[in-house]
Amino acid sequence: MNSPVILVTGAARRVGAEIARTLHEAGANLVLHYRASATEAEALAAELNARREKSALARRHDLRDSAGLPALIDETIAYFGRLDALVNNASSFFATPVGGIDEIAWDSLMGSNLKGPLFLSQAAAPHLAATHGCIINITDIHAERPLKGYPLYCAAKAGLLGLTRALALELAPAVRVNAVAPGAIEWPENDSDFSPAAQAAIINHTLLKRIGSPDDIARTVKFLVFDAPYITGQVINVDGGRTAHL
Repeated sequence: MNSPVILVTGAARRVGAEIARTLHEAGANLVLHYRASATEAEALAAELNARREKSALARRHDLRDSAGLPALIDETIAYFGRLDALVNNASSFFATPVGGIDEIAWDSLMGSNLKGPLFLSQAAAPHLAATHGCIINITDIHAERPLKGYPLYCAAKAGLLGLTRALALELAPAVRVNAVAPGAIEWPENDSDFSPAAQAAIINHTLLKRIGSPDDIARTVKFLVFDAPYITGQVINVDGGRTAHL
Protein backbone atom coordinates (compact mmCIF):
# COMPACT_ATOMS: atom_id res chain seq x y z
CA MET A 1 0.00 0.00 0.00
CA ASN A 2 2.94 2.34 0.64
CA SER A 3 4.77 1.61 -2.61
CA PRO A 4 4.98 4.61 -4.95
CA VAL A 5 2.76 4.36 -8.00
CA ILE A 6 4.14 5.48 -11.36
CA LEU A 7 2.37 5.77 -14.71
CA VAL A 8 4.73 5.30 -17.66
CA THR A 9 3.44 6.07 -21.16
CA GLY A 10 4.74 4.07 -24.08
CA ALA A 11 5.91 1.44 -21.61
CA ALA A 12 5.53 -1.70 -23.68
CA ARG A 13 8.80 -1.64 -25.61
CA ARG A 14 12.30 -0.24 -26.01
CA VAL A 15 13.20 2.66 -23.69
CA GLY A 16 9.76 2.74 -22.06
CA ALA A 17 9.98 -0.91 -21.03
CA GLU A 18 13.45 -0.39 -19.57
CA ILE A 19 12.20 2.61 -17.58
CA ALA A 20 9.35 0.47 -16.26
CA ARG A 21 11.63 -2.41 -15.23
CA THR A 22 14.07 -0.05 -13.50
CA LEU A 23 11.35 1.75 -11.53
CA HIS A 24 9.72 -1.55 -10.60
CA GLU A 25 13.04 -2.89 -9.33
CA ALA A 26 13.31 0.26 -7.19
CA GLY A 27 10.03 -0.66 -5.50
CA ALA A 28 7.39 1.15 -7.54
CA ASN A 29 4.03 -0.16 -8.64
CA LEU A 30 3.37 0.63 -12.28
CA VAL A 31 0.66 1.44 -14.77
CA LEU A 32 2.04 0.52 -18.19
CA HIS A 33 0.40 2.63 -20.88
CA TYR A 34 0.44 1.45 -24.49
CA ARG A 35 -1.36 2.28 -27.72
CA ALA A 36 -0.74 -0.54 -30.18
CA SER A 37 1.71 -2.92 -28.47
CA ALA A 38 -0.83 -4.91 -26.46
CA THR A 39 1.06 -8.20 -26.55
CA GLU A 40 4.29 -6.64 -25.31
CA ALA A 41 2.53 -4.56 -22.63
CA GLU A 42 0.62 -7.51 -21.22
CA ALA A 43 3.77 -9.65 -21.25
CA LEU A 44 5.69 -6.97 -19.36
CA ALA A 45 2.89 -6.63 -16.80
CA ALA A 46 2.91 -10.41 -16.31
CA GLU A 47 6.70 -10.37 -15.89
CA LEU A 48 6.54 -7.66 -13.23
CA ASN A 49 3.59 -9.23 -11.43
CA ALA A 50 5.48 -12.52 -11.27
CA ARG A 51 8.20 -10.69 -9.36
CA ARG A 52 5.77 -8.82 -7.10
CA GLU A 53 2.07 -9.69 -7.08
CA LYS A 54 -0.38 -7.03 -8.26
CA SER A 55 2.37 -4.49 -8.87
CA ALA A 56 1.75 -3.76 -12.56
CA LEU A 57 -1.27 -2.93 -14.67
CA ALA A 58 -1.31 -2.52 -18.48
CA ARG A 59 -3.75 -0.01 -19.95
CA ARG A 60 -4.37 1.05 -23.56
CA HIS A 61 -5.07 4.60 -24.70
CA ASP A 62 -4.41 6.81 -27.70
CA LEU A 63 -2.70 9.92 -26.33
CA ARG A 64 -4.13 11.98 -29.17
CA ASP A 65 -7.59 11.49 -27.60
CA SER A 66 -7.25 14.13 -24.91
CA ALA A 67 -10.85 13.76 -23.77
CA GLY A 68 -10.17 10.21 -22.61
CA LEU A 69 -6.94 10.88 -20.73
CA PRO A 70 -8.56 11.63 -17.34
CA ALA A 71 -9.96 8.09 -17.46
CA LEU A 72 -6.42 6.71 -17.57
CA ILE A 73 -5.63 8.60 -14.37
CA ASP A 74 -8.92 7.50 -12.82
CA GLU A 75 -8.11 3.84 -13.57
CA THR A 76 -4.72 4.27 -11.93
CA ILE A 77 -6.26 5.71 -8.77
CA ALA A 78 -9.02 3.09 -8.73
CA TYR A 79 -6.50 0.23 -8.90
CA PHE A 80 -3.64 1.51 -6.74
CA GLY A 81 -5.25 4.31 -4.70
CA ARG A 82 -2.59 6.91 -5.43
CA LEU A 83 -0.23 8.38 -8.03
CA ASP A 84 3.34 9.44 -7.23
CA ALA A 85 4.91 10.02 -10.63
CA LEU A 86 4.07 10.37 -14.30
CA VAL A 87 6.67 9.55 -16.95
CA ASN A 88 5.67 10.96 -20.34
CA ASN A 89 7.76 8.68 -22.53
CA ALA A 90 5.48 7.77 -25.47
CA SER A 91 6.59 9.33 -28.74
CA SER A 92 6.10 9.20 -32.49
CA PHE A 93 9.19 9.81 -34.64
CA PHE A 94 9.43 10.12 -38.40
CA ALA A 95 10.78 12.53 -41.00
CA THR A 96 8.65 15.46 -42.22
CA PRO A 97 10.54 17.39 -44.91
CA VAL A 98 9.18 20.88 -45.46
CA GLY A 99 6.76 20.85 -48.37
CA GLY A 100 5.35 17.46 -47.44
CA ILE A 101 4.00 18.15 -43.95
CA ASP A 102 0.28 17.46 -43.58
CA GLU A 103 -2.25 17.37 -40.77
CA ILE A 104 -1.88 13.61 -40.36
CA ALA A 105 1.79 14.09 -39.49
CA TRP A 106 0.89 17.06 -37.29
CA ASP A 107 -1.71 15.08 -35.34
CA SER A 108 0.64 12.13 -34.84
CA LEU A 109 3.77 13.99 -33.82
CA MET A 110 2.15 16.77 -31.82
CA GLY A 111 -0.39 14.39 -30.33
CA SER A 112 2.06 11.92 -28.84
CA ASN A 113 4.92 14.31 -28.06
CA LEU A 114 3.08 17.37 -26.75
CA LYS A 115 -0.71 17.22 -26.64
CA GLY A 116 -0.86 13.90 -24.80
CA PRO A 117 1.72 14.87 -22.14
CA LEU A 118 -0.02 18.20 -21.55
CA PHE A 119 -3.50 16.83 -20.97
CA LEU A 120 -2.29 13.76 -19.10
CA SER A 121 -0.18 15.96 -16.79
CA GLN A 122 -3.17 18.22 -16.23
CA ALA A 123 -5.34 15.26 -15.25
CA ALA A 124 -2.63 13.82 -13.02
CA ALA A 125 -1.68 17.08 -11.28
CA PRO A 126 -4.16 17.00 -8.36
CA HIS A 127 -3.19 13.42 -7.48
CA LEU A 128 0.52 14.18 -7.78
CA ALA A 129 0.08 17.22 -5.55
CA ALA A 130 -1.50 15.01 -2.91
CA THR A 131 1.60 12.79 -2.81
CA HIS A 132 4.15 15.56 -3.51
CA GLY A 133 5.03 13.62 -6.63
CA CYS A 134 6.70 14.45 -9.90
CA ILE A 135 6.46 14.47 -13.68
CA ILE A 136 9.32 13.34 -15.91
CA ASN A 137 9.09 14.21 -19.61
CA ILE A 138 11.27 12.40 -22.12
CA THR A 139 12.27 15.10 -24.57
CA ASP A 140 15.21 14.96 -27.03
CA ILE A 141 18.47 16.82 -27.54
CA HIS A 142 16.97 17.94 -30.87
CA ALA A 143 14.36 19.95 -28.99
CA GLU A 144 17.05 22.63 -28.71
CA ARG A 145 19.28 21.66 -31.64
CA PRO A 146 17.02 20.63 -34.55
CA LEU A 147 17.67 17.59 -36.70
CA LYS A 148 17.47 18.28 -40.43
CA GLY A 149 14.50 16.63 -42.08
CA TYR A 150 12.52 16.40 -38.84
CA PRO A 151 11.15 19.92 -38.24
CA LEU A 152 7.77 18.84 -36.91
CA TYR A 153 9.20 16.27 -34.49
CA CYS A 154 11.76 18.81 -33.26
CA ALA A 155 9.05 21.43 -32.79
CA ALA A 156 6.93 18.97 -30.81
CA LYS A 157 9.83 18.08 -28.53
CA ALA A 158 10.71 21.77 -28.17
CA GLY A 159 7.14 22.30 -27.02
CA LEU A 160 7.51 19.50 -24.49
CA LEU A 161 10.71 21.06 -23.19
CA GLY A 162 8.91 24.39 -22.76
CA LEU A 163 5.99 22.59 -21.14
CA THR A 164 8.40 20.99 -18.65
CA ARG A 165 9.57 24.38 -17.42
CA ALA A 166 6.09 25.90 -17.51
CA LEU A 167 4.56 23.05 -15.49
CA ALA A 168 7.42 23.25 -12.98
CA LEU A 169 6.33 26.84 -12.41
CA GLU A 170 2.61 26.13 -12.41
CA LEU A 171 2.68 23.07 -10.14
CA ALA A 172 5.30 24.21 -7.62
CA PRO A 173 5.85 23.67 -4.77
CA ALA A 174 3.84 20.45 -4.52
CA VAL A 175 4.93 18.77 -7.78
CA ARG A 176 8.40 18.64 -9.32
CA VAL A 177 8.62 18.60 -13.14
CA ASN A 178 11.82 17.70 -15.01
CA ALA A 179 12.89 16.27 -18.35
CA VAL A 180 15.40 13.76 -19.66
CA ALA A 181 16.72 14.49 -23.17
CA PRO A 182 18.24 11.43 -24.86
CA GLY A 183 20.85 11.59 -27.57
CA ALA A 184 21.63 8.49 -29.64
CA ILE A 185 20.22 5.68 -27.49
CA GLU A 186 18.49 3.30 -29.90
CA TRP A 187 18.32 3.67 -33.67
CA PRO A 188 14.78 4.01 -35.08
CA GLU A 189 13.32 0.70 -36.19
CA ASN A 190 11.73 1.85 -39.44
CA ASP A 191 13.67 4.90 -40.59
CA SER A 192 15.96 4.63 -43.60
CA ASP A 193 17.52 8.05 -42.97
CA PHE A 194 19.90 6.57 -40.41
CA SER A 195 22.12 4.52 -42.70
CA PRO A 196 25.26 2.87 -41.31
CA ALA A 197 27.23 5.88 -42.55
CA ALA A 198 24.82 8.30 -40.84
CA GLN A 199 25.01 6.31 -37.64
CA ALA A 200 28.80 6.34 -37.76
CA ALA A 201 28.80 10.12 -38.25
CA ILE A 202 26.60 10.60 -35.19
CA ILE A 203 28.81 8.35 -33.08
CA ASN A 204 31.93 10.16 -34.28
CA HIS A 205 30.38 13.47 -33.19
CA THR A 206 29.66 12.08 -29.71
CA LEU A 207 32.38 12.69 -27.15
CA LEU A 208 32.14 9.17 -25.73
CA LYS A 209 32.27 7.66 -29.25
CA ARG A 210 29.37 5.26 -28.75
CA ILE A 211 25.61 5.24 -28.49
CA GLY A 212 23.94 4.95 -25.13
CA SER A 213 21.53 2.30 -23.89
CA PRO A 214 17.93 2.39 -22.63
CA ASP A 215 19.36 1.75 -19.19
CA ASP A 216 21.10 5.14 -19.31
CA ILE A 217 17.72 6.83 -19.67
CA ALA A 218 16.01 4.58 -17.14
CA ARG A 219 18.59 5.23 -14.43
CA THR A 220 18.31 8.98 -15.00
CA VAL A 221 14.52 8.80 -14.66
CA LYS A 222 14.94 6.76 -11.49
CA PHE A 223 17.28 9.43 -10.09
CA LEU A 224 14.81 12.24 -10.81
CA VAL A 225 11.93 10.30 -9.28
CA PHE A 226 13.60 8.99 -6.13
CA ASP A 227 16.77 10.96 -5.43
CA ALA A 228 16.26 14.55 -6.58
CA PRO A 229 13.88 16.28 -4.15
CA TYR A 230 15.44 19.71 -4.78
CA ILE A 231 15.50 19.54 -8.60
CA THR A 232 12.66 20.92 -10.69
CA GLY A 233 12.30 22.72 -14.01
CA GLN A 234 15.49 21.11 -15.35
CA VAL A 235 16.48 19.10 -18.42
CA ILE A 236 19.21 16.47 -18.19
CA ASN A 237 20.88 15.62 -21.51
CA VAL A 238 21.86 11.95 -21.65
CA ASP A 239 23.79 12.05 -24.90
CA GLY A 240 27.40 11.00 -24.38
CA GLY A 241 28.47 14.62 -24.64
CA ARG A 242 27.08 15.18 -28.12
CA THR A 243 25.45 18.51 -27.29
CA ALA A 244 28.71 19.83 -25.84
CA HIS A 245 29.73 20.73 -29.39
CA LEU A 246 26.71 20.21 -31.65
